[in-house]
Amino acid sequence: MVALPAQWPPVHLMNWHAVVLHPAHTVADAVVAQLERLGLTVSRRWPALEPADAEADVVLFDADMGHDGQFPWPAGQAPMPLVALIGSEAPGRIGWALTQGADTHLLKPIHSSGVFSALLIASHAFEAKRRAEAEVRDLRERLTRRQAVVRATLLLMQINGTSEPLASRQLRSLAMEQRKTIEDMAEAIIANPGRYGAERRRLSQ
Repeated sequence: MVALPAQWPPVHLMNWHAVVLHPAHTVADAVVAQLERLGLTVSRRWPALEPADAEADVVLFDADMGHDGQFPWPAGQAPMPLVALIGSEAPGRIGWALTQGADTHLLKPIHSSGVFSALLIASHAFEAKRRAEAEVRDLRERLTRRQAVVRATLLLMQINGTSEPLASRQLRSLAMEQRKTIEDMAEAIIANPGRYGAERRRLSQ
């Protein structure tokens, strides 16, 4: 059995604003009815979202008649959970929904239940996706900054004609003197390497 997160459900759904992007149809009526029974405020849109809809808490969209350009953000970069409403299981339609970043789906026709579960699953998947993206960004930044330290060390070796240990010592000393992190100091050296050539004699004594 999969353990649920400590804070479950992760949101108080009654405070949510949902947008249903779907042509006028009994499917849309059923979705809206369930959302309103759950206490959500609901807006209906077709054929496209409005810019203000980027502030919504969740968007439920028609995957059967959906097309590029309906969303006011790039494909796959929705700022909220997305629920695809799927009637046709054609690979192209499912692929398009996935490209938009759907976090879960509901199969048509919509019955008297299912929306609540879809909202919770979509919310959980969206938050997990955001955490993963943040971790990737952090790792990339750390790697980039680590590369800056290596590059700055090599520059100091070249400028001052010193060994790697002495260049590393110089980098650490400069960082402490200027009250900067090693990474910030490295980036400053890369931006203006000639400024630090005169440090060789003082730091090597």
